[in-house]
Amino acid sequence: MPPPFDEISRVVAEHEDELIDFRRDLHRHPELGRAEVRTTRKVGERLEAAGIPVRRLQGTGLVADIGAPEPLMRVALRADLDALPIREQTDLEFASRTDGVSHACGHDVHTTALVGAALALKAVEDRLRDHGVGARLVFQPAEELMPGGAEDVVAQDGLTGVDRIFALHCDPALDVGHVGLRVGPITAAADQVEVTLTGRGGHTSRPHLTQDLTYALAKVVTDVPAALSRRLDPRAAAALVWGAIHSGGAHNVIPATGKASGTLRMLDVETWDGVEKLLDEIVHAVVAPYGVSADVTITKGVPPVVNDASCIEALTAAVVGAGATVASTPQSLGGEDFAWYLTHVPGAMARLGTRRIGGVTYDLHRGDLIIDEGSIGVGASTLAGCVLASAAHHLAARPAAAEAPRAG
Repeated sequence: MPPPFDEISRVVAEHEDELIDFRRDLHRHPELGRAEVRTTRKVGERLEAAGIPVRRLQGTGLVADIGAPEPLMRVALRADLDALPIREQTDLEFASRTDGVSHACGHDVHTTALVGAALALKAVEDRLRDHGVGARLVFQPAEELMPGGAEDVVAQDGLTGVDRIFALHCDPALDVGHVGLRVGPITAAADQVEVTLTGRGGHTSRPHLTQDLTYALAKVVTDVPAALSRRLDPRAAAALVWGAIHSGGAHNVIPATGKASGTLRMLDVETWDGVEKLLDEIVHAVVAPYGVSADVTITKGVPPVVNDASCIEALTAAVVGAGATVASTPQSLGGEDFAWYLTHVPGAMARLGTRRIGGVTYDLHRGDLIIDEGSIGVGASTLAGCVLASAAHHLAARPAAAEAPRAG
């Protein structure tokens, strides 16, 4: 059978200080989606130094394989490389040096945990090969963008030959040493929505001679989410939330253009598939009394991440093997492009506890996010453990004659 979990944890522990330094370096130098040039280079150099050959993707990101070249089972592990356009607001000595950009979602932790898992799996590579087991490391760009980098990875054969895939996501509401697991959907569908209005502007003293675009835009912002909630099945838990509103530049001028941008999230896939036409209908109905023109653009983002039950069994074994505690976790309205991988192969995403025990509860996508770095080792051991647990279950289910590795 594959190597025991405690050997993986031992190797990760040996590299703990190095991994913390590696994470801090990434944290100082965050890069936005599809611009993760330095991050890709740093990851590639560390893997190559460990004797792990890498394949750099077009643009940014890379994949690497460990273990049997033609395995009976290949397990993929994914981390995301990109940061967010958010100014860091911490006093950490390794805070972001890039103005307006920070790892406010913890992707530096995801990346470092996968590097740690790679080092551990490399240390037991001979035994992985003996049992016909392979691991595919996927360092993905642009998770925060729509469309995201998962589709780039798939288009460049990043999932070719993969039987299942795993990932972790930081959860600052969960104590370090705990990993949240859930069978079935764990995230939501998420789209980007832009509503652009155009009309005849003019002086604010004569709104009756204009098309009062700012007023119409305000009605879009308030009335469209309300109407949508009455047109959709409430079990879909749809939420349209605006993140940016732009209209005009002077207090006494009615502008000729304006735009509201936001996200539309929901738990139900069937509702997600058909919502575009309905949203367009509602927007046009809301603005019709004001005479303005509306253009509605929906950029399809991601479906929900739906965790496979068998993969959650493997994750459970990996979490226990890492010496961590399994916690239940609810489905959230957050979107994750890891979902696109699961339209090709089964897999699962877990929530990695990053809150210091007894400490402050932070939130993702905020500039003040602080993560307990003890979570790095837990994440690395859990990811590597997913390979061992998946392989052990797969090999145990095969006839004895099938356990020999493939020729080649």
